[in-house]
Amino acid sequence: MNFLDGSLFPENQDKLVITAAPYGPEWVPADFPEDIPVTMEQQIQKAVDCYNAGATVLHLHVRELDGKGSKKLSKFNELIAGVRAAVPEMIIQVGGSISFAPETEGAAAKWLSDDTRHMLAELDPKPDQVTVTVNTSQMNVPEQFDFRDIAGTSLAEPDNFAAYSNMVVPSTPSFFEEHVRRLSARGIQSAFQFYNINSFETVERLIRRGIYKGPLVCNWVAIGGGMDQPTIYSMANFVRAIPDGAMLTVESSMRNVLPINMIGLVMGLHVRCGIEDNLWNQSRTEKMSTVRQIEQLVRISREFGREVATAKEARGICKIGVFYDSVEETLAANGFAPNRNGGHQGFLRKAA
Repeated sequence: MNFLDGSLFPENQDKLVITAAPYGPEWVPADFPEDIPVTMEQQIQKAVDCYNAGATVLHLHVRELDGKGSKKLSKFNELIAGVRAAVPEMIIQVGGSISFAPETEGAAAKWLSDDTRHMLAELDPKPDQVTVTVNTSQMNVPEQFDFRDIAGTSLAEPDNFAAYSNMVVPSTPSFFEEHVRRLSARGIQSAFQFYNINSFETVERLIRRGIYKGPLVCNWVAIGGGMDQPTIYSMANFVRAIPDGAMLTVESSMRNVLPINMIGLVMGLHVRCGIEDNLWNQSRTEKMSTVRQIEQLVRISREFGREVATAKEARGICKIGVFYDSVEETLAANGFAPNRNGGHQGFLRKAA
C-alpha cells in the first residue's frame, strides 16, 4: 500500500469496518459465562448486540447446547438464518475452520478435513464470506501468551494447552484452489487469512492465473506461533506488499489486540476484536466482553476523527457480491500490476 501526503488524515480514509469475533471456539462457557453464548437464541442475540455496538462483520462459529464448538453444518445454517432475520445487513463471515476446538478433553485441537470444509460452500442460507487459509502453517495459539492470560481457564489445563500449542492449519494447493472455486461459484466471497507475506504472494499468483477473480479482502493475522508477530516491523513489511485496492483487516491476540488495532485504525486499515482473540482489558484487571471491545474501538476511532462504517457502507468497502470477468480486470481492480504478455505464470498454468 502507498502512504502519500495526507494518508493518515481520517478524511482521506475509508470509514472503519469492525469485525466482531464473539463466539470464541477455543473457550468453554465456564471461562467467561457472562459473555459466551450457548443457546441458539443467545448466539443470535450476541450478533445483534455486536451490530448495535458498531460491528458490521460477524466472524461466525457455532456452539452446541453442551457448550462445545459445533461441527454440524446444520447448526451453522440455523445460526446464519437467525442472524439474517435479526440483522439482515450485517456481513456474515463464517470461520473456515468450522471449529478447531477439541471434541473431548485431551483430544487434539485440529481443523477439519478438506472435504468437510468444502461443504461451507453449500451452507443455506449462504454467508457473505468464508475465511480461507492459504499454505499449511503452525498455529501455536498460546505461544506468545502470558500465563496470566489463561490462568483459571480451560486453556491452562495441560492437555488442552498442549493441544492448542501443537495445532496445525492444513491448507495445501489442492485444498485452497478448489475451495476458492467452490465459494466463488456460489457467490461467496473468499476472505483470505494471511499469516505472513508468503500466503499473500500465493493468493497473488492465484489471481494472476485466473483461479480467483474477486476483490482482495483479507486479514493480517499477527498471533505468533508460526504466524506473523504483532510488531510494527512485521506489519510494515506486510502492508508494504499489499496493493492499494485491497481491503485489509488487522488481527492479533490477547493484549496485543488493542495496540495492533490502534495502529491499523490510524493507518486507514480495518480492525477485528472479540473474545475469540482476547479476554481482557488492557490492564488485565477484568475480562472484557466482545461488545465492550467494540465500543472501545468505536470511541477511539471517533476521537481520532474516523467514522465507523454502517453495514451498507461496510458492504461497499468489502465489495460483497462483486466478482470480475477476467484476470486483467481482477488485477486492475485490486491495484496489482498487469501480467506480462507471455510471461511465466507458473508451470503449465497460463492464464486464459
